[in-house]
Amino acid sequence: MAAKDELGRAGEDRAVAYLIGRGYAILDRNWRCEQGELDIVAHHRDALAFVEVKTRRTLDYGHPFEAIDRPKRRRLWRLAQLWVRAHPATAPGAVLRLEAIGIVGADPARGALEHLQDLR
Repeated sequence: MAAKDELGRAGEDRAVAYLIGRGYAILDRNWRCEQGELDIVAHHRDALAFVEVKTRRTLDYGHPFEAIDRPKRRRLWRLAQLWVRAHPATAPGAVLRLEAIGIVGADPARGALEHLQDLR
């Protein structure tokens, strides 16, 4: 596995632990279809949260959230709708919410973590 992939996987593992600690129930990880991938799908209160995780060792190439621009958000919303169609029995009537977790640090297990809910 490439170092970049290992970093991303470690960041996603940290994000999952963080979300579980805040009462999220993880429903899916790394869900793929022809149009792309969702990092984490979780149920939280009355919402289905589709969580994009970005992990960086440093800020040399910008903050992780900068990588989630408008086209990326539109694509994530499309993927969220596809996930719901593929899983119709999961939380019917739930609100859909796009979230992001950014982690910065040489070790994702101890790096700074930021969580944004309800990206628009």
